[in-house]
Amino acid sequence: MVTTARVSSLREHLSKTDSRSPVQSLRMSEYDIEHSHGMHVVHDGPRQAPPLLLIHGSGASGAFWGPVVPALAGHHHVIRVDLPGCGQSPPAPSYDVPAQAGQVAALLDGLGLRHVAVAGHSSGGYVATALAEQRSDLVGSLALISSGPSPDALLRQPFILRLLLAPPLGPLLWPRRSDAMIRKGISATAVRPVDLPDDVVADVQGITYRMMRTVLHRNTAYIAERSVPERLAALGLPVQVIFGAADPRWEPSSAHRYDAVPDARVVLLPGVGHLPMLEAPETVGELLLSFTATGPSTIRNA
Repeated sequence: MVTTARVSSLREHLSKTDSRSPVQSLRMSEYDIEHSHGMHVVHDGPRQAPPLLLIHGSGASGAFWGPVVPALAGHHHVIRVDLPGCGQSPPAPSYDVPAQAGQVAALLDGLGLRHVAVAGHSSGGYVATALAEQRSDLVGSLALISSGPSPDALLRQPFILRLLLAPPLGPLLWPRRSDAMIRKGISATAVRPVDLPDDVVADVQGITYRMMRTVLHRNTAYIAERSVPERLAALGLPVQVIFGAADPRWEPSSAHRYDAVPDARVVLLPGVGHLPMLEAPETVGELLLSFTATGPSTIRNA
């Protein structure tokens, strides 16, 4: 287990252990955007670099990873997806976690990638886990950020989220959400102030109430069937778990359940809520780079 005391030393550790040379003069903006297998996909960094797939959580989009991308793209071909029905991706027939993982698998097959480092935020960690369960050839390592281990770890949600998501007011208020209300809803899951670009707000605005409710139910069904630590323990992959020590959505102490996963690295970030990549992007970037630097080599199909 990695304790909070070690987080401050990551920058020095990374400089000593990561032999990969950063890409010089890398542009911070995305260099390639495509729609593939029913998903909006954004690529950053050089294609020849080891790939790192970033999967967002419920009611979000790939844009939520924006603050950590510049650091990651100095060492990786960073791939951000908008899952079906989120961001700029069209709806899908099914929002079951395994079905979403199947679409991600098809994307990686299309890119000719194997043994990819995969990071998932919140329920994106469930999609990442399901991807590894379905296709062990595609996933080389897993990093889960703010991914609750099982339904009993879920806390009472912030008031504004309960107002927007629960009947009878939810179906009426959801389509009438203002940008200010969306920003307030996102910020309610954070502890530190977060800067929310307009594209993040626009992506959330486009998500329908029915789709959001369906995804939440499907996510709960997935982790109720079998907890995430149990699933990960059966995979035998390198695993890193990052959790905000003040997460208002999931009981922060539940992060320790991942200690049961052999050789898992569990990191609790003090004073951070449910959105570490927005609240503490520098630390999250360092943690991910340190983790991927020790992972297996990536195989790219010819």
